[in-house]
Amino acid sequence: MLESLPDGQSHLDYPVIRVAHIYSSLLNVAGDGGNLSAIEHRAGWRGIATAIVPVEVSETPDFAAFDMIFIQGGQDVEMAVAADDLQHKGFSLREAADQGVVIFAVCAGLQLLGHRYIPSSGAALTGIGLLDLETRAGPKRFMQHAACEVHIGDRTGTVVGFENHSGLTELGRDVRPFGKVLAGAGNNGVDGTEGAIRDNVYATYLHGPVLPKNPWLADHLIQIALERKVGRPVDLPRLDDAVETSAHVAALNSAERNRGRRTALEPALLLRTRRPAPEWTPPSSSFR
Repeated sequence: MLESLPDGQSHLDYPVIRVAHIYSSLLNVAGDGGNLSAIEHRAGWRGIATAIVPVEVSETPDFAAFDMIFIQGGQDVEMAVAADDLQHKGFSLREAADQGVVIFAVCAGLQLLGHRYIPSSGAALTGIGLLDLETRAGPKRFMQHAACEVHIGDRTGTVVGFENHSGLTELGRDVRPFGKVLAGAGNNGVDGTEGAIRDNVYATYLHGPVLPKNPWLADHLIQIALERKVGRPVDLPRLDDAVETSAHVAALNSAERNRGRRTALEPALLLRTRRPAPEWTPPSSSFR
């Protein structure tokens, strides 16, 4: 809900934000489409129109003509299809990144924007090298509420979400972490990094979906896209974020309670290793 508008500013001052949603029907298993809903609603509450354009397999638009680009999470089978198709989209996506278009990638999106993803079985998937990182599938699945501290520009905030991946991602020298792990595993469960940033490209492992629970981050992406489009600084009108703040706090509390656990699957694994299964004996029967 809109709280106020700066003096002298009208809703009509804002141009339409064009958003490309890559593989909206292919990579759609983790609810990350809610990130686009957050952008659409938080922009709309301020009188900023958005035009969301699905971009599917075999479609290669000029990505530099968009203001924001989203690519989200998916499983290995869908990732293989996406990886093959992304080779045709790679040049245009790299051009868009070089021109400052906002790109937001989650989980599989993060991995496929890197150099390659090496699954636990089968051939390696070649990424498009937009982000200087590489991912290898690990032996455990990180599946838990998580939180990280994020520094973007002159803003520092806590970002919360839900991890669900087995990737071990290593960052190269040409990217920096999206955040510093406060709770959860992050990129690999070892070095304390979460996600990656390069220019206006933001990539994270956090589902949730992450933007509705972290309204300051959603607003930051909107502001960057809008300022790039109009060519001047923009002060976004403030919104009443009571509901979003409540969701953020609840997710942060869940992450804090899970602090120190590498994966939500570990208790079951430990139970199976500590308590051997009893020997099977056939049921008694009166039939001979």
